[in-house]
Amino acid sequence: MSVPGPPRIAIVVVSWNSASDLATCLGSLAHVTLPVEVVVVDNASTDGSADIARAVRPAVTVIEAGDNLGFARASNRGWRATSASFVLFLNPDAVLEAGAVEALVALLESRPDVGIVGPATFNRDGTPQVSFGPDLTPLAEWRQSGLVRAVRARDPETLRTLGATIAREQEPDWISGSCLLARRSLLERLSGFDERFFLYEEDVDLCARARASGSRVVFTPAARVTHGLGRSMEKASDRARLEYARSHLLYYRKHRGWLATGLLRILLMLTRALGLRGR
Repeated sequence: MSVPGPPRIAIVVVSWNSASDLATCLGSLAHVTLPVEVVVVDNASTDGSADIARAVRPAVTVIEAGDNLGFARASNRGWRATSASFVLFLNPDAVLEAGAVEALVALLESRPDVGIVGPATFNRDGTPQVSFGPDLTPLAEWRQSGLVRAVRARDPETLRTLGATIAREQEPDWISGSCLLARRSLLERLSGFDERFFLYEEDVDLCARARASGSRVVFTPAARVTHGLGRSMEKASDRARLEYARSHLLYYRKHRGWLATGLLRILLMLTRALGLRGR
């Protein structure tokens, strides 16, 4: 569906060999009742992702990057090619439920002090995901990793607790970049994502800088998204694990100081030695 009028929201999708998911993702935008501009930044896919984007949504702007720029750099290219006051960053393996975009936009429009808002995200089987959390510290990450493992194992008690948690609006330290709506004015003030992050933690860093600048970060259960969690890890697991470690160390260097960074480096080495996976 094409809604007339100047775009009120820009939707930016970064694709890398996402053909199996991209058509469904873009198809879910048909539910949106606001005037939108849609940009797909294709990171040199070899599976025809760019052609699929044009076929599914003819009005889409496809930016063919020519190389794999990573998420942060590609996302910045995407939102800078748009003009709307609000920018939604959406993973190609995410599917918007009806009313999700409208609920996210309504929250930002009604609350000028909020700069970033994110929805409740769910697995394809309907179970909830962990899509927000506390700032990254060794202790917080240890607790969060336990929660993530229990959710992935579909532990009934954990799922009940998480379901109750995501049923209420709250202000976490970060929102997942799998579906994150931000004010353009905030992105311009912060120069968007820090492009030193190739993959992982660029969303946590953006939220940290937003909060430091005086903008609030909000999670709302009024918007719902289905997300194929972990697809990047599946497509290139070795590269994804490497970038996970690099991004973690960069975040700690920026925000936590040398002592916590050194501790994280030791933990990452132990994790690799034990053959454990990152999130």
